[in-house]
Amino acid sequence: MKHLLIPSLLLAGCTSLGNTVSEQRTAVLAMRDDTLNRLYEARPRAREQIRSAYGYGVFDSANQNLILLSTSGGYGVLSDRSGRHTYMRMIGLGVGFGLGIKDYREVLIFKDRNSFERFRDFGWDASAQAEATAKAGDQGGEATANQSVDLDVISYQLTESGVALQATIGGAKYWQWGALNGR
Repeated sequence: MKHLLIPSLLLAGCTSLGNTVSEQRTAVLAMRDDTLNRLYEARPRAREQIRSAYGYGVFDSANQNLILLSTSGGYGVLSDRSGRHTYMRMIGLGVGFGLGIKDYREVLIFKDRNSFERFRDFGWDASAQAEATAKAGDQGGEATANQSVDLDVISYQLTESGVALQATIGGAKYWQWGALNGR
């Protein structure tokens, strides 16, 4: 089982973001902008939710599920109401029934300052998820339900590609990406 965990954790780090800190920041912000445009097209209500929120985060993640174990990893950026960015990394682990692998984008919307700062500074999230996905590029479809334990956080997932049928409960650890934040 541990042999399956390693590939999914490495998969999240394989995406080339560039060689310099500046190129990496630019790539993360481009991913954020592309994801938000896709989200607004699919869920127009999300635009107003982000406008009225204290802040939001956009993450590019990969997930693997084999029978009882689900793993994920990725990167992203938090943006607060004033436009300040905090670049972040993430890793997740879950349990439940399922099978699949997918590349997805996640948008987290923080209704208030406390939720945003708690996430930025401590970075834990627990959630429950059920999904059926079969997607490659623009072909295929998905049905996903995902809810954070923190009810002051709204969560959306947009699948890039993959095949998955799963129902899991899990947690994710998000942490500040020191190199991109200048630390």
